[in-house]
Amino acid sequence: MDIVIRQAAPEEYEALGEITAQAYLQDGLLDFGESDAYLVELRDVAKRAAAAEVLVATADERVLGGVTFVPSGGSMADIAAPGEAEIRMLAVAREARGRGVGEALVRTCVDRARAVAGCERLVLSTQRTMHTAHRIYERLGFARTPERDWNPLPDLDDITLLTYQLTL
Repeated sequence: MDIVIRQAAPEEYEALGEITAQAYLQDGLLDFGESDAYLVELRDVAKRAAAAEVLVATADERVLGGVTFVPSGGSMADIAAPGEAEIRMLAVAREARGRGVGEALVRTCVDRARAVAGCERLVLSTQRTMHTAHRIYERLGFARTPERDWNPLPDLDDITLLTYQLTL
């Protein structure tokens, strides 16, 4: 399968939003399932594209997955500090998993981060149960940064996101 990674086109936003939402739902990553408020964010690709770079992975003109690359802070950054780019909302359609799509998206983000003037690190947050993603990050040289782990919903004690960084 020839995977092409490129900027998402507006006509792909809906498909990518649904792939992202379904990936999180099907993998049990949303504590409140279909009623989780984060689903709105996952589906709103246009909002992400207005504030960061949204990349899609395609094959045979079908969207297989995507990622949001935040080159230098702004409203889409969760943990990036000055001199850091960030990866957000990496998702691959269930039927495309195991074919290198996720790794290709992460590699593209690494290349983009290296091209950002003054960028020294690429950072990301991930859930504890995303073991396949963790393996990709570690294989590509990312290291855990437990001192940066954080909770996006401080009212709930059990939602701690793990963090990783790659020094460029």
